[in-house]
Amino acid sequence: MRQADVTNMEMQRTQFFFSGGGTGGHIYPALAIAEELARRHPKAQPVFFCSSRAVDARILARTAYEFFPLPAEGFSSNPIQAIRFGAQFLKSYAFAKQILQAVRRQAVVMGTGGFVSAPVILAAHSLKIPIYILNVDYVPGKANRLLARFAQNIFTQFSETADDLPKYKERFTAVGCPLRCSFAAPNPENARRTLGLDANKKILLVTGASSGSLSINQAMVRLLPKLADFTGRWQVVHLTGQAHYETMKAAAASAAIAYHIVDYFDEMADLYAASDIIIGRSGAVSVAEYAAAGRAAICLPYPYHKDKHQHLNASGLVNAGGAVIVEDIVGDVDTTAAVLLEALRNLMTNDTLRAQMAAAAGTCARLDAAAKIADRLLR
Repeated sequence: MRQADVTNMEMQRTQFFFSGGGTGGHIYPALAIAEELARRHPKAQPVFFCSSRAVDARILARTAYEFFPLPAEGFSSNPIQAIRFGAQFLKSYAFAKQILQAVRRQAVVMGTGGFVSAPVILAAHSLKIPIYILNVDYVPGKANRLLARFAQNIFTQFSETADDLPKYKERFTAVGCPLRCSFAAPNPENARRTLGLDANKKILLVTGASSGSLSINQAMVRLLPKLADFTGRWQVVHLTGQAHYETMKAAAASAAIAYHIVDYFDEMADLYAASDIIIGRSGAVSVAEYAAAGRAAICLPYPYHKDKHQHLNASGLVNAGGAVIVEDIVGDVDTTAAVLLEALRNLMTNDTLRAQMAAAAGTCARLDAAAKIADRLLR
């Protein structure tokens, strides 16, 4: 084969591999990019390398894309677990390399963070496959810090993220957080109909993201009796996560306010659009979705991150006036619930404030991130 033919073949990239998982935050942005690639390129074949956690399969099984769960695990300093980490890493690396080898001239690999990314990125590097990284958190994660050296481009949600890796700063491009196409044209009536919601009542949405949040759920149990005052005008939709569903279902049975318990809901763009107030974590994808929905938000950043990156994720939305932060105090659910109730009362009783925050949130929305990344991948 002539060199010109080889070069031309290499330019026809049709195999787009995404590596990342363990949480929806590593998968949903990749799905948004995959949607955009498939929309633009009739021969595009997005494929996902994900973790073996149940949440990954639950999300990806609803799509038309092929996905491969890898046995890779997070690193541990425990000697026995470290040995297991190494063995699973090598197994994942070998499997990913085998899949990539067959299509390497048509392939592109994008890592979205987490322990699943590393073996796939390294396998791609060994095969000289173009590598890109997506980092939607304000602070780069450990995997992305280590893998940045192999990437042609590192796409971020926040421009400040590049400051954490000055050595590779010229490779960074701030584009926002890729969101699924449904966020551009949500259907709130679909969510109301699916969940059997009252069209005459406003909606308070409580979410712990794809896996749920135990501490947010516990705070809501404390709040339930206090929400009886809002029974006439409000209803609650609570995404509990599968692990906590039965416990919250039992607690909801005695609620005076209309309280709809759901373990998971895939069409989040529709549900956000139907809602009037959102309570949730401030993961990178979550804050981008709050902004895209243009809804007032109360953020409870995950309290166990040493770098407090969920506080930083929410900072732009808070500074714009679209959200407020309530601290999730470790070991003190009662105080967390009390402060959360105060923030809720302010929003549930003040239509003007709620509308102002919703408008401010909308100013932070960026809906073209997936398109910008697809532009680069399809060059």
